[in-house]
Amino acid sequence: MDMIREIFELIKSQGVKMVDLRFMDFPGMWQHFTIPVARLSPDDFENGYGFDGSSIRGWRQINESDMLVRPDASTAVIDPFTKDTTMIMFCDIIEPSTMMPYSKCPRTLARRAEDYLKSLGIADTAYFGPEAEFFIFDDVRYGQNNHEGYYHLDSAEGHWNTGRIENPNLGYKPRYKEGYFPVQPSDSQHDIRSEMSLILESLGLTVEAHHHEVATGGQAEIDFKYEPLLKSADQMQLFKYVVKNVARRHNKVATFMPKPLWGDNGSGMHTHMSLWKDGVPLFAGDRYAGLSEMALFYIGGILKHAPALCAFANPTTNSYKRLVPGFEAPTRLAYSQQNRSASIRIPMYNPSPKAKRVEFRAPDASCNPYIAFCAMLMAGLDGIQNRIHPGEPLDKNMYDMEPEELADVPETPASLEEALDALEQDQEFLYKGGVFSEDVVDTWIWYKRDNEVNALRQRPHPWEFELYFDI
Repeated sequence: MDMIREIFELIKSQGVKMVDLRFMDFPGMWQHFTIPVARLSPDDFENGYGFDGSSIRGWRQINESDMLVRPDASTAVIDPFTKDTTMIMFCDIIEPSTMMPYSKCPRTLARRAEDYLKSLGIADTAYFGPEAEFFIFDDVRYGQNNHEGYYHLDSAEGHWNTGRIENPNLGYKPRYKEGYFPVQPSDSQHDIRSEMSLILESLGLTVEAHHHEVATGGQAEIDFKYEPLLKSADQMQLFKYVVKNVARRHNKVATFMPKPLWGDNGSGMHTHMSLWKDGVPLFAGDRYAGLSEMALFYIGGILKHAPALCAFANPTTNSYKRLVPGFEAPTRLAYSQQNRSASIRIPMYNPSPKAKRVEFRAPDASCNPYIAFCAMLMAGLDGIQNRIHPGEPLDKNMYDMEPEELADVPETPASLEEALDALEQDQEFLYKGGVFSEDVVDTWIWYKRDNEVNALRQRPHPWEFELYFDI
């Protein structure tokens, strides 16, 4: 009740006029509706607000459409982009007939995963630190109909524009795969990223650094501090919201699409994970790379279930345009200290036990972070429970190894369809503790197959005309 009282004190002190109620749909798009502040009462934090669940992708049929959103008072922030002062609150989805959490609500899954972790006694906190890369473009056009399909992207700093008449063209356009860390004027978007970072800080995120990323054409990264699973997923939504809206404020467009450009690096979401108990880090020890035995078993679980995890962590057909060898994409399911060509890396920047963590490098930011983080945690916990050792580390640069050396090192799926096939064969680890349900997994597979895999398969691709039109 104290937190609810604080909400109304904040409303008064900030002159809030509107309240924006936000929730995550099943595939991973933030949804919202807005109410005048006068409509918010203390009872609403229990009773919630009604909406049409049949209009949300992957949820309810039209004959069972009534659902509720219940605001979470602990998540309140002031929206930095609205004209009239607006308070944002994250919401959980509630079944009105039972007033119980809805099983397909992503925040419900995250709460269940955190509760399950505590029930095991293994740890009391799972920290997640996502590093979401993105592109900032100046123009995007695309279309698909019965007789044509195309896309067109442009960026003032794209290397493809070195010869464009710009009256004048001032150059300093990062070369392909050489966008990592050059200063201004080659890094033309420093001030935009700083603006994004300062707004993120004002919303409660702890920004650690921002920089240009490897690709030409405006690839960027802003790193923020790890948090417990649910809070980290919440912050990921604020992060994407700020990045997209600051870009728009500058008449640019930001995208977290994993592979918008061919022939240059794609955008990943390297995800750092660690377990703690009673304030003590559990992944530090005397094993390989300063890891504990628990951390190695956690890695073993991630590697064992990685093909199925990709269905959640790399959930778009475009994700697998990034997961190809040669562009720092971690396609080989192995672990190593420092080695960025392995799918699991153990960062070695900081010797402190509190900094010891494992980094899963396959995911990308097209995922629903609540569901993806839950699946990763469940895979790691399965590794700990079943003492799944990850085998020997692979410390060589895998891009320089001969094929026969890599013959026994498995790879990530080559397509979303393969990832969904893997999830169909490997899903029991998700059901422990009632975190996932069969309905959640079945709906995910159905939605992705029908709306994405099959939809793409049925449409001609522009490159097919290059290959086949004259046959």
